[in-house]
Amino acid sequence: MRVIGLMSGTSFDAVDAAAMDIDIVDDRLRLLPLGMVSQTYPQALKAALIAALPPAQTTMHEVCRIDTEVGQAFAELANRANRELCGNTAELIVSHGQTVYHWVENDRVQGSLQLGQPAWIAEGTGVPVVSDLRSRDIAAGGQGAPLVSAFDVLWLSGRKGVSAALNLGGIANVTLVGADREPVAFDTGPANALIDAVVQRETNGELSFDRNGELARAGRVDHSLLAELLAEPYYARAAPKSTGKELFNLSYVDAHLGGRPTLEAADLVATLTALTARTVADVLRNEGVDEVIAAGGGTRNPVLMGMLAAELPNTAVLAADDLGIPSGAKEAYAFGFLGFCTVAGLAATVPSCTGAEHGSLLGSVTPGRDGLPSRVRGAGEVTSLEVVEPTSKIRP
Repeated sequence: MRVIGLMSGTSFDAVDAAAMDIDIVDDRLRLLPLGMVSQTYPQALKAALIAALPPAQTTMHEVCRIDTEVGQAFAELANRANRELCGNTAELIVSHGQTVYHWVENDRVQGSLQLGQPAWIAEGTGVPVVSDLRSRDIAAGGQGAPLVSAFDVLWLSGRKGVSAALNLGGIANVTLVGADREPVAFDTGPANALIDAVVQRETNGELSFDRNGELARAGRVDHSLLAELLAEPYYARAAPKSTGKELFNLSYVDAHLGGRPTLEAADLVATLTALTARTVADVLRNEGVDEVIAAGGGTRNPVLMGMLAAELPNTAVLAADDLGIPSGAKEAYAFGFLGFCTVAGLAATVPSCTGAEHGSLLGSVTPGRDGLPSRVRGAGEVTSLEVVEPTSKIRP
């Protein structure tokens, strides 16, 4: 089946569309990457998203507007991906949508809201859409995150030692896989969320992230502030657990800066970058990880990756590209995989990773021009995921 996965993470710097062919062969899923295209949100929509996110207040009018305009932006990119990567042969589109709120109360996730009305995608492309992928796992008692863990567990199965799939988006998450242990996954804490928020404020919106780690490189880590930040109770909580910008936002930073001498912007960014590296490394050291396979926007920050490598001198740090999945598109490929599992009748959650009572079929389906997606035949128990190296951009 030819599938397009659509993803915009908690940094909402761009919407990614990854095209793939997915088949079931015996007891394994076989995925052939066909490429990725990205585009940024219109500036007005990005500004509306920033203005609506916690701890800000918003209105139902703004929620409705964002839901519509995100859906339209996703539809535009889906059409482009179908045209440029699939030759207009896509059979299924899977939309993660844009996370605007992840509701955690008393260590339990009560709900998670992703906006981006899928009807715009189905109407604009004519292709069936799977969306709202997190809610079913939450209803089953899970965290609804990290959902990529189902992809990671199959992808990393059979590797020696303990492997960690690491995603450095707005929030960092890991999936830990080893032959002699039950897989686990959870959010470790902020990746780019705090860094991006500070950079946007300190540059008056001229920059939305620390490009190439230039600010962090120019700054010095404030170890007193770092120690205070590391005392955050979230880090000590047992997995499974998940978090978001509801906790890790600009107000959170300001609360820790109160009463301190003013820090230069570069020093603050350097300290927040060190926070990400340390909190991720602490988890990986404690879990006895032998190798890390990293993906997400944070992998493009050489200072962050250098700090992480320094924290883990005895651990191999690889890129998702080394295992056949482009680092910048891994989540888009993973969500395409999740939607494929839905139409194949395969549970796409791992209870030990999300904390759910059982594995679940995920998402809601919006019919395309010709109705519902074709049911994939031959689905049974799947034990591994094989990434096939592409020999051409578009298969006949």
